Amino acid sequence: MKFAVTYNGGQSGDDPDQLVAYARHAEACGFEGLYLPERLVLFPGAKLHNFEVPLSRPFLDPLDTLAYVAAATERLLLGTGVLLLPYRHPVVLAKQLATIDVLSKGRMRLLTVGLGLLPQDASATGIDFHTRGRRADEAIDALRLLWSGGEEGVSFRGEFFSFNNLVQSPKPYQARTLPIHVGGSSRRAARRAGLRGDGYFAGGALALQERTAQWKVVRATAKESGRDPDRLEYTRWAGINMTGEELSELAAQGVTRVVVSATAEDPNEQHDELSRFAERFIVKDTDIETEA
Repeated sequence: MKFAVTYNGGQSGDDPDQLVAYARHAEACGFEGLYLPERLVLFPGAKLHNFEVPLSRPFLDPLDTLAYVAAATERLLLGTGVLLLPYRHPVVLAKQLATIDVLSKGRMRLLTVGLGLLPQDASATGIDFHTRGRRADEAIDALRLLWSGGEEGVSFRGEFFSFNNLVQSPKPYQARTLPIHVGGSSRRAARRAGLRGDGYFAGGALALQERTAQWKVVRATAKESGRDPDRLEYTRWAGINMTGEELSELAAQGVTRVVVSATAEDPNEQHDELSRFAERFIVKDTDIETEA
């Protein structure tokens, strides 16, 4: 099992020192990577996990922030959970992601993309909300094409994106492409992961029966399309205070990576939460000091 963290800075989410300290502590604890969410806009009544979000709460751009984190860490993998793919142009995004991967020496490897649930994101960016699934499919294909293309150039013809004979550099660090995981909590998302993803990052508060059904959809779709389902990763959210029994249950369901988040508001208490989790599940017979 792999373990990663997400960062929730609350009202201090734009404090660069607090962010770096959290990332460095996660790295010292042995976590594999750091995930950052994307929220484009807020509006009166906006909710996050069924709780109304204060309009003053900062949400940093995940890619710019991951580049900042990369400069302050050494081995922590960089991830998004999730990047709202329909609202980013793949030609621009391919350049951004490859640049972060090169500058971090190959650590932009936990990219997870999703469609987003809020019509306000679509209207704010001039995108038809009902086309976001097809846009995302095209964008995934275009990203991989741009990363793998040679000096002869690559061309793409789609419903939403088209380009001719483009050569784009830099390429991902020592690789022909970057892994693209699909995030979501529906069977459509599961099918997208099976068809195009390198893994599935399942979200939502779903019953175990639906969780099981969606993972079966991922694997069956991959197999039907000639892909090896055993090569796909399965990522899930979990509570920072999860038990060993709960972890065993996730493993039995096929989960290969667990992502947790500190829940405390105080930075030192957040570090303590990460340390306690690592002591239970990541590091054996090793004491981890909590950073100030």
